[in-house]
Amino acid sequence: MNDDAIRRFRRIGFFTVAAVYFLILVGAIVRASGAGMGCPDWPTCFGRWIPPTEESQLPPDYQEIYADLGYAETRFNPVKTWTEYMNRLTGVSVGLLMLATVVCAFPLRKQDPPVFYLTLTALILVMFQGWLGAVVVSSNLHPLMITAHMLLAIAITALLIYTVARSQKHYFIRLNALIHSPKLEIALWSVLALTLVQIVLGAQVREAVDTIARTHDYADRYLWYAELPWVFSVHRACAFFILCANLWLVWRFLRILPQHHLMFRLNLALGLLVLLAVATGIGMERLGIPPAVQPIHLLVANLIFGAQFLLLVSLRFSRSKPAELRYPAETDVSSAGETPPISH
Repeated sequence: MNDDAIRRFRRIGFFTVAAVYFLILVGAIVRASGAGMGCPDWPTCFGRWIPPTEESQLPPDYQEIYADLGYAETRFNPVKTWTEYMNRLTGVSVGLLMLATVVCAFPLRKQDPPVFYLTLTALILVMFQGWLGAVVVSSNLHPLMITAHMLLAIAITALLIYTVARSQKHYFIRLNALIHSPKLEIALWSVLALTLVQIVLGAQVREAVDTIARTHDYADRYLWYAELPWVFSVHRACAFFILCANLWLVWRFLRILPQHHLMFRLNLALGLLVLLAVATGIGMERLGIPPAVQPIHLLVANLIFGAQFLLLVSLRFSRSKPAELRYPAETDVSSAGETPPISH
């Protein structure tokens, strides 16, 4: 096996994961700014591949045209239109990166078939995600469809993280003697499940915020907090347990991992992300749900899940037997204290 092929796959896989997270951020900005219907049709935007910049470029009766299609009170807003358009361009870019990832995974299909076939599955899910985006628009931004759209993005990210980590399984096998603890794995599974539940609860809160925002025509944000339903109280209460569980988990890992190992740094990042999630959550509550904080809070929540999932995958790979090793050790780091070349 050509070592360069393995390195290319890791590199493109890393950038694709980063691009998916960037797409999640852009989608959150679209939702927080109320720009989801900035383009009331799909795949075109106001019937054009490149949207207009002024209302005068549209037919005089464009509002009646879209009202007949089921989009009531459609009014052109250049900021919202181009915000949604950039979201779509980012989605196309992620699709192209995903295709490139599959191409780079193709040479690995004989050495480690799951890497190729799971990457191909991720590409199919990205295509389905594009179709689901069209359904979201046609449903006039139905809250459940938006949540499904977000959860699918999490699934795609998890698949990509798994395949990239699998391609360097030998790196984690070296930690077998350090982190061989079934109880730690059970704890990690529990924290991961708790985080996923919290993300779903957060999605329900965002659905309520969207409804309240439309009721107030996206004004008077200081009034929104008082109108939030009971699910917000549950979401807020769970934040405390997630904070404690994650910090305990980080503490346990930091005690046993080499300081220069990727997993050590990943645990430090996880701790900081959890603190940032709590800080942005408090900021939204105290500052009247500012639109600039909402996307950051959503992105951080997804990054927390991704970091936890990578830790879990790494932990499981660390328990693989050396006989299961499919990748030559010389293609990666030479010691457990070095960071694997994921992105160079």
